[in-house]
Amino acid sequence: MARIYPFRALRYDTSRVKMEDVVTQPYDKITPAMQERYYEASPYNLIRVILGKQFPTDTDDENTYTRAAETLHDWRKEKILREEAEPALYGYSQTYTVPHTDEVRERRGFIALGHLYDYADKVVYRHEQTFPKHKSDRLSLFKATRAYCEQIYMLYSDPAFTAEKLIFGSDSAADLAITDEYGVVHKVWKLTDPQLINLIVTAMADKKLIIADGHHRYETSVAYAQERSAQLKLPLNQPYPPMNEDSRLGTGHLPVPAFPEAAMMMTFVNMEAPGITILPTHRVVYDIPAFSSPDFITKASAFFDIEQLDSPDVSILAKTPGVAIVAATGDGNYLLKAKKEVIAKELADLPTRQAQLDVVQLHSIILDRILGLSSDTITKLGNVRFIREVDEAVGLVTSGEADVAFLIKPITLDQLKDVSLSMDVMPQKSTDFYPKLLSGLAIYALD
Repeated sequence: MARIYPFRALRYDTSRVKMEDVVTQPYDKITPAMQERYYEASPYNLIRVILGKQFPTDTDDENTYTRAAETLHDWRKEKILREEAEPALYGYSQTYTVPHTDEVRERRGFIALGHLYDYADKVVYRHEQTFPKHKSDRLSLFKATRAYCEQIYMLYSDPAFTAEKLIFGSDSAADLAITDEYGVVHKVWKLTDPQLINLIVTAMADKKLIIADGHHRYETSVAYAQERSAQLKLPLNQPYPPMNEDSRLGTGHLPVPAFPEAAMMMTFVNMEAPGITILPTHRVVYDIPAFSSPDFITKASAFFDIEQLDSPDVSILAKTPGVAIVAATGDGNYLLKAKKEVIAKELADLPTRQAQLDVVQLHSIILDRILGLSSDTITKLGNVRFIREVDEAVGLVTSGEADVAFLIKPITLDQLKDVSLSMDVMPQKSTDFYPKLLSGLAIYALD
């Protein structure tokens, strides 16, 4: 069962700070330039906790993690961050324009604590692989700060729209509304009615959850929960969440985790609702010894039908049925259309649903077999960069900084659901859900 819990969030005191100055994009989307901008925006910007600066003089006793813990402690002491008086769930909407279009969408969900399950429990499902280095970094941060400042983006299916009706059914005004640097309007509603909370808790109990964003944070949180479960001698997966006397509000009892680390802050979004956007993440490859465009195209022609293009125009991908990839090189641009029978035979060891994905064929055939970049090699050597914007990806090739850019179609929601619930995984960075969940709207403090 998918257990969720209300919680007393730490939230910024809006009489002390301007929210636009203190929230950030998720840590793994923050470039060095963005980090600097966040630092300059406010002395209370969350960047100092989730992705603090590193210095050559850092030691085991004084480093980015210890500074993050001290900063969070000071902000709580100064009441910059205040703990809510009551456990709550938080409705969360994002209104945005789909990149490179004029289409405006609204994505709705809610923020709560989600119980942490091992993938083997078949409650939470992943859809892509992760990088070990990122998990090590997040674990050090979690242990130092004893707080979860960012949310996992979870998908679930509910055609009845139970949570949405309970949270957004009234005309009550949001208690927070801010606009981020991408023009996305974020709104938050606080729900403290214990009867409504328990209705949502019950409605979510039979759901399967798919991680949209936050695989590294989720897997790190599970490892931390398992570690603490052993230390505290408390079971992580008990039959039913206990009721805590401190959680009694009015006539309702509210569930709480068996111990703080058994849950993580998550935003839950219904896959049946409108507003979900998945963008492609393109691959840029560099530092390939003696890379030759003609040689690459010759090798690729064994697996793909090749068509030369005047420019790396990705609009052709939407018009091309089946697997199609644009390769932008310093010598020319090419459309690669998969030879189904050849690739099916080459990827016979993979499930069909996975072997038919553009991103899997890119990694398994092009990067691995043709360029010699296995998943382990990519993780170890870093020959591949994952980039959202076409112009940025192509620009790195044009400037000579990269050897080739591979531009791909986005994964569809149906493909993601099919792969995930079958317990398969796609390569790293196979999806780019837009917009990202803002960090700093709520914080789950373990102490």
